[in-house]
Amino acid sequence: MRRTAGFTLIEIMVVVFIIGLLATIVSVNVIGQTDNARITKAKVDLKQIEEGLHLYKLDNAIYPTTGQGLAALVQKPSGGPPLRRYNPEGYIQKIPEDPWGNPYVYLSDGQNFVLKCLGGDGEQGGEGKNADIDSRDLG
Repeated sequence: MRRTAGFTLIEIMVVVFIIGLLATIVSVNVIGQTDNARITKAKVDLKQIEEGLHLYKLDNAIYPTTGQGLAALVQKPSGGPPLRRYNPEGYIQKIPEDPWGNPYVYLSDGQNFVLKCLGGDGEQGGEGKNADIDSRDLG
């Protein structure tokens, strides 16, 4: 008897079914984590910016004003209150956008600040992935 090498149709169908099942399981787990990854990235960015703001205040006795914005952490602001010892290298390398492509919200009177991400919808409030993330809540 002569035997030919190869796979039967049943064997091929079983392998395709197993691959499809594995792909479905992996994709469900990965797709569900995208929003969590964005929220985590926003929290990390807020902490980095907050650290830069605190270093800025240590050197200059005030936080950048709302008018100066977060750009004051990258480049010395030309207007506003006089600065004591601005670090010529800046306090962070660049101002990141939030993971949804929106700017972070920064408000300050020079003594206190509000720093937050508006979430997936880019608007105040919301729940889940659309919830605001405030640096004051990160601890």
